[in-house]
Amino acid sequence: MISTLLVVQIALTIAIVIAILLQKSSSMGLGAYSGSNESMFGAKGPANFLSKATFTLALLFILNTLAMGYLYNQEKAHSVADTISTSTSVPTVADINVSTAAPLPIETNTSNK
Repeated sequence: MISTLLVVQIALTIAIVIAILLQKSSSMGLGAYSGSNESMFGAKGPANFLSKATFTLALLFILNTLAMGYLYNQEKAHSVADTISTSTSVPTVADINVSTAAPLPIETNTSNK
């Protein structure tokens, strides 16, 4: 489900960028290529349509982001730290059996040459 929402998020991102770039700005940007007075949007051009489309796409983008965050947190509710077993039995000096340990040999050089 997360991967589907991620694909939708990428598509919404591309659509928002295109909708913003097509709008008229002070420098005319890509909005200059939107057509003339005889376009299907009327004499005002696509300004009203593009602003509504941008608002709708932005709203969908925000809702999709919230849904992805919620679902991701539901799937990842458990931490790696939750899997660590905590054991309270710490070995003490009395638990160590010293008598079974073999003594280390001590080398001494007793020969004088």
